[in-house]
Amino acid sequence: MKYKKLLTPLVTEVISLRNRVAMAPMNRRRATNGIPSISMVTYYKQRIGAGLIITDNTAISSNGGAYLNTPGIYTEEQKQAWKKIVDAVHAEGGKIFVQLVHSGRVGHSAIQKNEPLIAPSAIKVNEKIRTPDNSYQMMTEPIAITTDDIPLWIDAFKQATENAMELGFDGVEIHAAHGFLIDQFINPHSNARSDKYGGSIENRSRFLIEVMQAVVSVSGKNKTGIRLSPFREIYGLKPYPEELATHRYIMDELQKMDILYVHFSNDSTGGKQSIPINYLRDARKRFNNLIIVGGGFTVETAEEVLQSALADVVAFGKLYISNPDLVNRIKYNAPLAKWNEETFYHGGDEGYIDYPKLF
Repeated sequence: MKYKKLLTPLVTEVISLRNRVAMAPMNRRRATNGIPSISMVTYYKQRIGAGLIITDNTAISSNGGAYLNTPGIYTEEQKQAWKKIVDAVHAEGGKIFVQLVHSGRVGHSAIQKNEPLIAPSAIKVNEKIRTPDNSYQMMTEPIAITTDDIPLWIDAFKQATENAMELGFDGVEIHAAHGFLIDQFINPHSNARSDKYGGSIENRSRFLIEVMQAVVSVSGKNKTGIRLSPFREIYGLKPYPEELATHRYIMDELQKMDILYVHFSNDSTGGKQSIPINYLRDARKRFNNLIIVGGGFTVETAEEVLQSALADVVAFGKLYISNPDLVNRIKYNAPLAKWNEETFYHGGDEGYIDYPKLF
């Protein structure tokens, strides 16, 4: 078998996956008022061949989803809609983690039902975003979270985790990547605080660590993962001198928590990888549990990174959009369908659940 490692089951003391292919967390924006649609049940069920499914970015609060039609997990209606998805995946023997996010300063108050954006500091993102009237508006300036209010947002992650566990999700992945709230605390370009959550590496990492501790207290370390995007330039987050030292510190702290996995999101724009191979080697030495990598991988390069032992699982995004039966296509060396970028983030069922299966 050409892709021996990719299709090999992953069996550990705490989790078993039918293969080492993950469906990456993608915000396909098919929810209504934060409520997952019926089509989302079909969408996930179609992709049941993945060893692990990681859901769309799922907002932990009403001002936590950056984009229009982002699903949430903070109301009873949203929870019941997610329950249908969880049950459909489990009925086919699949495993599904929910990715929990707060977008922080990324977004627009019109998207968040006129609630203010929140962030470590009142520093806005100088980019446009699509608003409910289908126009593109500059993102609004966020309100800096007070020191006294930080526990409220940690509790929001904790409550979302409680909701996920109640619904039967196999675990949770905390979104600490892509310039969203947790990433904003980490990066000094978006964190100008002078309290214990700003300044030093330890202080800028504190919010992440406290969120993870709160989450683990509910889900347990064996059902908790995190997504990180070290060295990725996004939403105004630029490189900084202590970036390598910061991410090394974070990896050491995550190892102390002994969580299930770290999921690295790589940007391969222009053929250049945002995460250096030497950093992955260093991360592998610091973190003893599972490492997932995703972002721009082909089937061939996915097999290579698994064979190198730098990762245990590879997450596919775009390939899973257009190939709902991706695992079988890999298994039988079948052609891979091309995706349509025009329908990535909108279009109803078109470009969502109408990609055909070969098997």
